[in-house]
Amino acid sequence: MIYLRLFFEFFRTGLFAVGGGLATMPFLYHISDSTGWFTHAQLADMIAVSESTPGPMGVNMATYVGFTVAGVPGALAATLGLITPSVLVVLLIARFLTKFRTNPAVDAVFYGLRPASCGLIAAAGLSVAALALLDLSAPIAEAIQWKYVALAAVILVLTRWVKPTKKLHPIVFILLSAGAGIVFGL
Repeated sequence: MIYLRLFFEFFRTGLFAVGGGLATMPFLYHISDSTGWFTHAQLADMIAVSESTPGPMGVNMATYVGFTVAGVPGALAATLGLITPSVLVVLLIARFLTKFRTNPAVDAVFYGLRPASCGLIAAAGLSVAALALLDLSAPIAEAIQWKYVALAAVILVLTRWVKPTKKLHPIVFILLSAGAGIVFGL
């Protein structure tokens, strides 16, 4: 029964999360709240692991949740649940898109999906930032996690404004951040 539940929870996520891995975040918060399989803090850890490993973030998150809930069969059920809607929609669209691509209604649908996916990604980004940089259980005066804010600021400066480091591969910054976490106990 748990395998079917994993499949259907992630099927629904895959069906409605348009815009990539970060667009799945609102759905993952809902899964967290409705099932109790993981906490919001554990979700932040899952994001870090999913972003640090090869492959699409949404698939990595589904696999991670499925594995923590029900082992390897759970990982397969959750992953298949997440990717099945995409496969079906792509097959359906590929069949009909060549006939309807010049249709103004189809063009309008694609045009409307852009801001929707942008909004989902922005909401996910703000949620991740709040989880990473704030301790909402602490008193207001101590809620900001200054060590994390400093690390985020350093990475922002290095990736945006310092020419020698601006073009480094993102994996370099992931590894440096992991090292900083180990060394400084972040």
